[in-house]
Amino acid sequence: MNKHHRNLLLAGALGLAGGLVATRLMTRARGAPGTREGELPTAGVLDTLALAVDVLAPTFAKGVIIRRPAVVALAERLELDRRAIGRMQKLRNKYGSGPLMLPLPIRKQAVILTPEHARRVLDESPEPFSAASSEKRAALSHFEPHGSLISQCPERTARRRFNEDVLEHERAVHHMVDKFLPVVDDEAGRLLAKARTQGELDWDTFNAGWTRMVRRVVFGDAAAGDQTISDMIIELRKVANWAFMHPKKTGLRSRFLARIQGYLDRAEPGSLAAVAASVPQSGDTMANHQVPQWLFAFDAAGMATFRALALLAAHPEQAARARAELRSHPGIERQYLPFLRSTVLESLRLWPTTPAILRQSTRATQWEGGTMPEGTGILLFTPFFHRDDGRMDCADRFAPALWLKDDKVRDVQDRDWPLVPFSSGPVMCPARNLVLMLTSVMLGALIGEDDGIHGLTPSQQGRLDPARLPGTLDNYSLRFVVRADSDVGTTKSFD
Repeated sequence: MNKHHRNLLLAGALGLAGGLVATRLMTRARGAPGTREGELPTAGVLDTLALAVDVLAPTFAKGVIIRRPAVVALAERLELDRRAIGRMQKLRNKYGSGPLMLPLPIRKQAVILTPEHARRVLDESPEPFSAASSEKRAALSHFEPHGSLISQCPERTARRRFNEDVLEHERAVHHMVDKFLPVVDDEAGRLLAKARTQGELDWDTFNAGWTRMVRRVVFGDAAAGDQTISDMIIELRKVANWAFMHPKKTGLRSRFLARIQGYLDRAEPGSLAAVAASVPQSGDTMANHQVPQWLFAFDAAGMATFRALALLAAHPEQAARARAELRSHPGIERQYLPFLRSTVLESLRLWPTTPAILRQSTRATQWEGGTMPEGTGILLFTPFFHRDDGRMDCADRFAPALWLKDDKVRDVQDRDWPLVPFSSGPVMCPARNLVLMLTSVMLGALIGEDDGIHGLTPSQQGRLDPARLPGTLDNYSLRFVVRADSDVGTTKSFD
């Protein structure tokens, strides 16, 4: 049995074990579903088991901190995410607005079922709904034990402010755009030149170029070839997938954080490290513990970019619109590309790179249906809200227009159904705008401006059917064929 099959079986075993444990625990839990006076609705045993099998097990088997490619491929073939969305719809139809409590005697756990409650949890984070849930602390402490996401006040305040200042979360375009765009162009040219040589642009080629670009943006050109630091975080994220079930690799973590600190001390001009050196810090900041989350987020952004390329390949009219936008935004004007940004956002809506948003209540909270106890874990299953066809006509279609509306209209829209690819509220990802800038420019570099040269035509029509896009898209098996006689960067079709 090779490593590929062992990983698949291991992930499957994890999901199965979780279901069996849940079954055993629930048979000892209070039995009847429903609501006692003053209490939130509680799921029955069979419904809780179905949730564990259809939603929780596949989500965690795919890998929450770093994806397991074999399981992602299986999830696409079996439409596991679509099945999970269907399960959530059944729970909402049966139990109403919720929040829905799960009858687990060793863990108070709630599942959010309505947009109104999702918005409340996100708007009222980190207090009384803390982002530093037990599960998140167990996972992220493997590589960023003092990261802002798993910190409590007052340390969290200093760390969050540092992230916001360096990443400039309130600015649509980072002030270092004139330094970053040439880096994107250079790396796009490199990876597409390699793709032309080998006849195709596959995930490995793209990801190598994307990760190199990220290292240059975060640390500077000196880190361009530092594959070691990328390998370190990959290894740490693999064990983080197991959270508290895997011992920490403290030696590797220490070397990784020290390597980051070396780049921060160097503060190469033109990098985020240089920006970090210029913003106020305190003893609580621990900057080298904040940077791993940037690398983590940029990895997900690469997945979204590659899937966005597939979306444009399957939608020629939208690809033509994207190219027209590129032609109308030459040079430095590419810093803000609304349509290409919306394409990346649609990739994240359709296939969220953060499928589970976790919170934990710091005190008892009152809801329409009753009281949620202190210390309750809260799950927002992002695909359910992003692709609920009971609320969204375009749930399974490519609809970039969702993201091209006036901010006030978007706010009202979000109240109807939350589209939260970067979370929302006070704990929203502070790198949101920086990520959208870099991903949209990279996507533009991949498709090019010339309609005559860059015709993207899906070679497997059934995989990305525009009328009903798949519930899961395995980015690891996507590839874009490059014509042998094309200019560098010309992509023609994918399979």
